[in-house]
Parts: sequence; structure tokens; C-alpha cells
Amino acid sequence: MRADEFDERFDAGEDVTFALDTARARRPGEEQRRVNVDFPAWMIAELDREATRLGVTRQSLIKVWIAERLERNGSTAA
Repeated sequence: MRADEFDERFDAGEDVTFALDTARARRPGEEQRRVNVDFPAWMIAELDREATRLGVTRQSLIKVWIAERLERNGSTAA
């Protein structure tokens, strides 16, 4: 299917998922890199408490908070 036909069908509200190859889909700039950060014990305890309250993992909480801060500060990388 040509891109303009895909766009027209999508804009018309048609289901175009049949035309997508999700097995090969990529999100540029979303590759993962490991970073090690040392936190004081009291901070880990507070992070764990908040993560439990929200029902997420500590890692997820940290990622969300950092992403929110970067967006608020106008970072173009987020």
C-alpha cells in the first residue's frame, strides 16, 4: 500500500493495522542504556514507599520522574 493511501485510510478511521509490520517496528532514540546511580539508604526507602503506593517498580518511578523533569525543563531528548 502506498503511503498516501495508508494516510487516507487512517484519516478516514479505517483499521490499517493489517498493513503494518510490527515485528520490525523500531522507535528511534528509544534504545536502552544501563546507568548505575548510588542513592543513600533513606532515599531508596522513600522511593520504594512511593513506588509501592503507586503500584509500580522503583525503576519505573525513577524513569517517570526524570522524564517529567526533562520535559518540564524543555529537553528535546525526551
